[in-house]
Amino acid sequence: MLRYATVATCVLNQWALDFEGNYARIRESIVRAKAAGAALRVGPELEIPGYGCYDHFLEDDTEQHSWEVLARLLEDRELHGILIDTGMPVVHRNTRYNCRVVVLDGRIVLIRPKLCLANDGNYRELRWFAPWTKRRQTEPHVLPQHIARLTGQQTVPLGDALISTHDTCVGIELCEELFTPESPHIAMSLDGAEIIANSSGSHHELRKLCRRVELIREATLKCGGAYLYANQRGCDGDRLYYDGSAMVLANGEVLAATEQFAVAEVEVVVATVDLGAVRSFRAAMSSRSMQAAAAPAYPRVQAAISLSSGRAQSDPSVRPTAPVQIRFHTPEEEINLGPACWLWDYLRRSGQGGYFLPLSGGIDSCSTAVIVHSMCRLVVEACARGDQRTIDDVRRCVGDAGAAAGADYVPQTAQDLAGHLFYTCYMGTENSSAETRARARDLAAAIGSHHVDLRMDAVVTAIVALFVAVAGLTPRFAVHGGGSAENLALQNIQARLRMLLAYLFAALLPWARGRHRSLLVLGSANVDESLRGYLTKYDCSSADLNPIGSISKADLRRYIAYARDHMDLPVLGAFLDAMPSAELVPFSAGCMQSDEVEMGMTYDELSAFGRLRKIARCGPLSMFAQLLHRWGDQMAPRQVAEKVKRFFYFYSINRHKMTTITPAYHAETYSPDDNRFDMRQFLYNTRWSWQFQRIDAMVEDIERQSSAAPAV
Repeated sequence: MLRYATVATCVLNQWALDFEGNYARIRESIVRAKAAGAALRVGPELEIPGYGCYDHFLEDDTEQHSWEVLARLLEDRELHGILIDTGMPVVHRNTRYNCRVVVLDGRIVLIRPKLCLANDGNYRELRWFAPWTKRRQTEPHVLPQHIARLTGQQTVPLGDALISTHDTCVGIELCEELFTPESPHIAMSLDGAEIIANSSGSHHELRKLCRRVELIREATLKCGGAYLYANQRGCDGDRLYYDGSAMVLANGEVLAATEQFAVAEVEVVVATVDLGAVRSFRAAMSSRSMQAAAAPAYPRVQAAISLSSGRAQSDPSVRPTAPVQIRFHTPEEEINLGPACWLWDYLRRSGQGGYFLPLSGGIDSCSTAVIVHSMCRLVVEACARGDQRTIDDVRRCVGDAGAAAGADYVPQTAQDLAGHLFYTCYMGTENSSAETRARARDLAAAIGSHHVDLRMDAVVTAIVALFVAVAGLTPRFAVHGGGSAENLALQNIQARLRMLLAYLFAALLPWARGRHRSLLVLGSANVDESLRGYLTKYDCSSADLNPIGSISKADLRRYIAYARDHMDLPVLGAFLDAMPSAELVPFSAGCMQSDEVEMGMTYDELSAFGRLRKIARCGPLSMFAQLLHRWGDQMAPRQVAEKVKRFFYFYSINRHKMTTITPAYHAETYSPDDNRFDMRQFLYNTRWSWQFQRIDAMVEDIERQSSAAPAV
């Protein structure tokens, strides 16, 4: 007898505390799944309040409003006839849990709390929730009175259980649980769960999707069965971008998957799984059968529904979904798409009129500009497909600019949209080169931004003159005989004035064009510069958002090469050929200011330091030991030691800058983002005396052994 179960999973672009919007998106996904013939629908983690509520989870209001949204779903008869897996916080016996709530035909089947909480990196779930530690146990949960009146249930089972339908068994695994060594899907599969539903709030990180897919693929290869993965999409109010990629796998093969990056708010993927093939796959594994025979049993709750279609017996058109190849983007494509989607979400939800970017003519601000161009391309493509939500969002963002173009304004090209939403400005001084000015101008023309080219020397001179009037001394650049304090101060004046001008122009440039919305200011400091502290506190890196703040210089260079070749932007070749320079000091004796020379380390070396510092958790001594082996063929031990000590000195004296760093898109695992991702202090003993003495002792010991070794 054929058992073809049609199931659905989805990605939703939820917004923390947007209960009205979140409800509408949840409902739409359920309606779509049901219309496609699915009998089971799985949604993202904490989809009712939004995953990013953070400390709002500690407020009773958040749970109360979540129950109110659930009540609207329960009483909606159009949503009957499908098993619905949704997510919200639930307080049980005065303890708050991150839960899945499974409902059917207006009644609650099971409340399943999360067993393993994400509590590292970007996640702090233990701050708001407790893990459910009573494995394979349930307890009666007393429902709020208004829910009890709707469902006719006073209590419902809450805990670690499986759901038995008329024709199969469903287990639930929540996000982090998939990544743990003892993942619940193993025990659930051994006890007969043929379908595992995973609801996630998993963020984008460069090169991460492959790991997620391989974990699910391995789970279904080793255990057999079907696996439904749901995930959030978009920016729900913070630095993270949730990258969708909902998928259905069975017996190690991907049957269906959504896009990883998109501007659509609701996307549903439906697949028909052959339960007979699952049973056959499992029965053929003798070792699995022996382990299953000894596996402890889960409690089961009953759901009066069949997930398989009765039509399969007589209708040849009902057939299992054929496997597909999942698309893994290159890191360059991820940089092009992830931050662009994040920027679009932030813009349309902030109520502002567009973005303003100080465009310096260097590769960092160039990357930010190209990402905004990518945002415009994605939005225009969605409009061309007839996505009415996106069209409405565009019209709200452009406001009176769109009204001037007509009430039915729909952007035709990325440049057309950028002309309304994107403002760039080259803020030059006498220290700026003609080459950077030309690069900024040419890039702005290519992407269609409203561009301003100005010289700010009069403002810089006025500030210096004020100091001269007060102190009676005139500071000079080092190339003119000034000291280090004078040289640094004169550079910082230019950098900080650019921030002031950025906010002035962001507020008034739209007004000067007869428009009445302010702009969000974009910053362009990459992760390596932030790690080293090679930026001025409160300079033009201080902004509202920074789409490249967690991306390395090396990845940005590869991204610009990709954009040049794949986005019809030949102008980007000039940026790749240019030497990185802040252009804050006078050109002297044929020598141009160089970032890498001033830092005393290359950007590639900075990336190595950053990965060892954050990912490998190395202090000075262990970092030196690691790099001694990596770089030993290129440099002597003493050179390696000096580079490590130089890095830690500048890292520690500049760590305070991370306390005010612009909120940046999270893309890299060695981001130095203070108090969010990198929980390290900002006041250090910058001498590192004990640590550096140990490094020096190692170097001396190596050199002594080397000199004592007999010549070959």
